[in-house]
Amino acid sequence: MEGEHLDPTTEISLETVKERSVRGIVVLTGRTFLLQIIGLVAQLFLFAYLGKYEFGVFAIVSAIINFLVYFSDIGLAAALIQKKDKPTDSDLKTTFFVQQLLVLSIIIAVFLLAPFFVQKYSLNWDGRILLYALSVSLLFSSLKSIPSVLLERKLEFVKLVFPQILEQVVYNVVLVLLAMKGFGLMSFTYAILLRGVIGVIAIYTLQPWIPGVAFSRKTLSGLFKFGIPYQINTFLATFKDDGMTLVLGGILGPAGVGILSFAQKISRLPLTFFMDTVTRVTFPAFSRMQDAKADLERSVTRSVFFICFLVFPSLVGISILAPILVRVIPRYSQWIPALVPIIFISINFVFAAATTQLTNLLNAIGKIKITFYLMVMWTALTWALVPVLAIKFDVVGAAIGYSLVGASSVVAIFITKKYINFSITDSMIKPAVGAVVMGAVLLMLRGFLPTSLVSMEILIVTGMAIYATSMISMMGLSLIEDAKKSFKTIFNR
Repeated sequence: MEGEHLDPTTEISLETVKERSVRGIVVLTGRTFLLQIIGLVAQLFLFAYLGKYEFGVFAIVSAIINFLVYFSDIGLAAALIQKKDKPTDSDLKTTFFVQQLLVLSIIIAVFLLAPFFVQKYSLNWDGRILLYALSVSLLFSSLKSIPSVLLERKLEFVKLVFPQILEQVVYNVVLVLLAMKGFGLMSFTYAILLRGVIGVIAIYTLQPWIPGVAFSRKTLSGLFKFGIPYQINTFLATFKDDGMTLVLGGILGPAGVGILSFAQKISRLPLTFFMDTVTRVTFPAFSRMQDAKADLERSVTRSVFFICFLVFPSLVGISILAPILVRVIPRYSQWIPALVPIIFISINFVFAAATTQLTNLLNAIGKIKITFYLMVMWTALTWALVPVLAIKFDVVGAAIGYSLVGASSVVAIFITKKYINFSITDSMIKPAVGAVVMGAVLLMLRGFLPTSLVSMEILIVTGMAIYATSMISMMGLSLIEDAKKSFKTIFNR
């Protein structure tokens, strides 16, 4: 092979690794943005054509499958990706065989437990079929694992991303069209199964691999050393999120979970667009800057500011505009009960916007134990507060619980500051002040405007102008220059 190699057993040269890594960042960022746009458009249609019960059942059934998936994945695929030497045919086939056994066990368990889930969460026949479809979709996912591993090891992100985009386009188009035709929950069922079939065909076309059966104790022993600890680290997040959805399903019922799900999806839009990609890209950047503390402090301050600068006013805007939106579009009137939960869920995401990058930083500088303890704290608070408040105050109580859990993130801020002396004022407080000023003005203005799309447009333009004026008054014209430096510091290191 041409170029310098990492070692004689690797599949690609070091120079190729560098080139494909840079290309991978661009491709992954583009994929994320494209899928977000597709998902957003699809959600806006689904909010109009599907009801609270359908959304609630989908959230509950998805949580059941996601929770069970944890026990079907022991991190073998991740271990193959992390493996230093080129995987042997025995490695690939052993991993494939074990994964299929685990997935088939989960599918059998779902079918056996289906009557319990149907009774527990008041699922109708379509909900039961959706449960079966989601469990079968695990088989499609497991069939794609080895070709995906081979592409990821070679850093062939273009080939890796294409099936994902194709899957999501097919899924969302079919889902929306069927929902508009009145298929209800069956829209999800057909879309999920078609997505699975399309994904398997696409990935095997781009990365041919002949499935086979093998069993090597030596292979499993080596992969377990990385795979099991890796999988354990995902358990708390699964337990905190999907586990709580299952608990709330029993307390609030499908319709209540549907309202909460709507509030979460709407409120999370700013994080999806502005935070997720930034945190993914800055992790390797922060890792490389560990020894340059001054540069790291500036980069953390600027990256957190960049996220907060965009997310804070967006969340305030959503909370103020949502009451107009659900009244202007007749089909959205069913979501009026979600207006108050949106406010409290937005509070939770305000703290998430400020602190997710900080936990990302702690991981990057090797403080994984601290992030683990923080996750334990958030998990314990979620389970202590959300169910109790949901029982007492229904959906609004659950939303209040999430906002209180989010507020506990101030602990993460002060812990991180002990290690990296970033500026809380510049990164978080100034965007927060600007967003509060904008929100106060918009609330007053909304009281004088009629409920219409034109009023929404007026509020959006006015909000942008007020927020920009507030930020420039606090930071000066250097705001634009700082934004340029942020991009340069974060993405060009």
